[in-house]
Parts: sequence; structure tokens; C-alpha cells
Amino acid sequence: MRQPSSLSSATALAEACAELLDAVRSEAPLVQCLTNHVVSGFTANVLLALGAAPAMVDIPDEAGPFASVASGVLINLGTLGGRQPEAMREAAAAAHAAGTPWVLDPVAIGALPVRTGLAHELLADRPVIIRGNASEIAALSGSDATGRGVDATLSVDAASDSAAGLAARLDAVVAVSGPVDLITDGKATVRVANGHELLTGVTGAGCALGAVMAAFAAVSDDRLLTTAAASCAYAVAAEDAAATASGPGSFAVALLDALAGLTPDVLAERARLEVAR
Repeated sequence: MRQPSSLSSATALAEACAELLDAVRSEAPLVQCLTNHVVSGFTANVLLALGAAPAMVDIPDEAGPFASVASGVLINLGTLGGRQPEAMREAAAAAHAAGTPWVLDPVAIGALPVRTGLAHELLADRPVIIRGNASEIAALSGSDATGRGVDATLSVDAASDSAAGLAARLDAVVAVSGPVDLITDGKATVRVANGHELLTGVTGAGCALGAVMAAFAAVSDDRLLTTAAASCAYAVAAEDAAATASGPGSFAVALLDALAGLTPDVLAERARLEVAR
């Protein structure tokens, strides 16, 4: 698999993203999802369409042991009910101890106190990727910025310094979702210009992207590359889905078909990427 030289140009990065898509299909990583109950089914179907294997193991006494053997883990704070926060702490600690790559999606933090505290607590177990909107990333970095629930009130560019600082502090990759996604490890930055506005009209579309990032992280240690590849593959599939959809309902179904039908060659050809150091 290509290493940091993949960032030498947008073309090289696009080719490396295509290779990673092929690796996900070949290796079928097992992704444990402790996620928003509203989107659990959609997230599982996205992983299946991509070629990965979902496991929605999110209860205490099972979450930790499973995180130790999973290929990747997603922890999404969308709906914190029952004992799920306890399971999330358990899974994060076990994933960190086992070297399992795990993704934190700090949904709606900053605006709401319980999830904000939990998100900061989970950082101690070192997520390799943090994915959120601009307001969530700014809040997690320590900024006073808050969103309106799951909606960002900041632009992606306004959160770029917060993202880079957070990434450098945690030795992680931070992905800021928006019209053009920004992905940084604190040193280099990748922007992904693919995608479609219908993604914002389907509950779970953003949450599922965190699971896709976990799947890609399972097949290579180059976290900046895998995160860019996950974002780009998902966004290119969204463009294909939008081309046949008549609205958000048909788009959700078409997105699964587009993910299943996406080929490495098409991904390399259609990727719209910008690399900066």
C-alpha cells in the first residue's frame, strides 16, 4: 500500500484511494459500531454495500471484548441511552489497548453537556480519527463555539485551525465535514470536493461515514490516506446516487447501490482532491 508519498499530488492520492477501496473489498474488515440508534440499520447497510462486515455490539461486558478482536470501531455519540455510554468507555479502552483503530464521531457536542463531557473523556483512549462538523470539532478542541444540535454554525474553514491543533495534540486525523471536506493530521491537509447536498437530507448519512472511515482505517496504517479515501469513496458514490434519485428517499436507497457498484477505476478518475502541506 502506498505510504506518505501518496500525498505528492492529487493524482497520486486518487490512485492510492482506489487501491484502498480494493483492499476494503478484499479484506472485508469487521467494523464494530456503537452508534446512534436512529441510524444503526442504515450504517450497517452502508458497510455491507461497501464490502465490510458490520457488528452492532454496544452493550457493556460485550463491547470491550469485541473491540479487541474487531478490525475497526466506530463510537458515535448521537443517541446516548441506557448503558451505552458505559459500553463506549469500555470499547474505547479495549480498542486502544489492542491497537484496534477507532473513530470518534462527537455528535452535537458543545451544545449539550452530557455528550460533551463524554467526548472529552473518550479522548484519553486516543481515537485515530475524529470526524464531525465544524462546530463539533471546534468544541472538542476547546473552542467556545457551539452548534445547533447536529447542525454546524461554523464554516469548515473557520474550524481548520481547531482541527489541525486537535490532530497534532492527539496524534490523530481530524475530518471536518462540509460542502468540501477538510482532513488533517496537523501537518498535511486534504480537501475532498466530491459529494452532493442530498447527503444532508438523509438521517444517518453523516453517521455512516464514520463507520466507512473505520473500515478503511482497518486496511492501512496511513490514517490521513485512509480517511481521505473513505471520504472520497463515499462522496463519489453520493454523486452517482444523486444522478438517479428523485429525492432524499430514493437517494438513500441509491446510495447503497452506488457504494456497492463503485469501482477503484471510477474512484481514481472521479476523485476531486486537493493536497496541502
